[in-house]
Formats: sequence, C-alpha cells, structure tokens
Amino acid sequence: SATQAGPRQRTALAKPGPMLPPAQAIITSVHGKPGDPDELAVLWTFVVNGDPAQVGVSAGDEHIAGGLIALHKAFVLNVPAASMIHGFDVIDFSSSKPGDKYAKSGFTRGQATTVDAPTVNEAPIQLECRLLHTLRVPPMRTVHIAEVVATTVHEGICDADGRLRPDSAAFFGMAAGCGEFFTLGRKVGHIGQSVGRKDIRY
Repeated sequence: SATQAGPRQRTALAKPGPMLPPAQAIITSVHGKPGDPDELAVLWTFVVNGDPAQVGVSAGDEHIAGGLIALHKAFVLNVPAASMIHGFDVIDFSSSKPGDKYAKSGFTRGQATTVDAPTVNEAPIQLECRLLHTLRVPPMRTVHIAEVVATTVHEGICDADGRLRPDSAAFFGMAAGCGEFFTLGRKVGHIGQSVGRKDIRY
C-alpha cells in the first residue's frame, strides 16, 4: 500500500487550475430581455447551503445569462441526464452568443411552477431559484447566490420520502481537470457514516 511504501511523490503542474472533479453539469434557464428569446447557459454551479436550500452560479462577463439573472432575479437550474450531453455541449459553446438556445439544442421549453423563469422539460431535476445576493469576482466573473424555492423531479427520480435515487437516471458531471463527462459510478459511502447516521441528504 501507499502507507507501507511511504508517501507518493507529488508533482506541481505547470499551470494551476480548479481541478475539483466532479463538477456539476447544469443547464441554467432564465428569461431573455423583452422581445428576445429565453436564455440557456452552462455556468459553474455549486451548493451554498442545504437547509435553507441555497445555490450559486458563476457567470463570466461573456455569458448572456449573467445579466439576465441580475435583471429578472429568478432562474432555474436544470439537472440533465447523459442522453442530453450533445445539447448540453451545444449550449455550453453558445452561452456567449445570442439566439434561440432551445432550437439550437433541441430541448423543449417549460415554465417553472413558482418563479417566473423558463425550464428545460427534458431535465430530470429542476431547481427554481430566487436571487439573494450578487458578488463581483475580478477580473471577469459575477457570482449569483440564490435560494431554492421549489424543486421538481420526473417520476421515479426520488423515493416516496423525497430522497434522491442516484441510480434513477444517468446523471453526469464534468471531471474538472480534463473536461470529460462521466456518469455517477458505484456507491462508496454516505454522509454521516462515521457517526452512524443515514438521514443527511445535503
């Protein structure tokens, strides 16, 4: 084992990067400006808090969605399945370009149940978000912190108690450091296992 053989050698990379796999693969949907189509974007997304439910997205200055989130103060995080990867990548490479992203990606537009924002019907999980706080991060990003005011899921995604069933869909994330997509693998543990708890979800 590594312990018996001594510590493994560590190499410093020539260029530092946010190598924190896996990174969530999320499609953000938000209304466009009056007369413009609704916007879809792929933004860095993260959990801020479990209870109360809070999330964050980080939009570069080039992302059209960033200004629209600030304008409308509401958006939806659509969690895709692996069958949506092609459309996901189309959106990712169109996030700074105007146009109808629904038409480009082939996804269908829905409407959130609680906030005034569009959704992606194909996404197994949708988090409806209301903006709480905006933070400017130099040199070129803005972080938007939001409360999750409603969560909706496709049938079968959660059990009768509302607990996520990770094997119910081919959820995927990006391996930050190589840019490749991977679905969830086998279960290797759970939060609270060291103290005998199985009730923690977030």
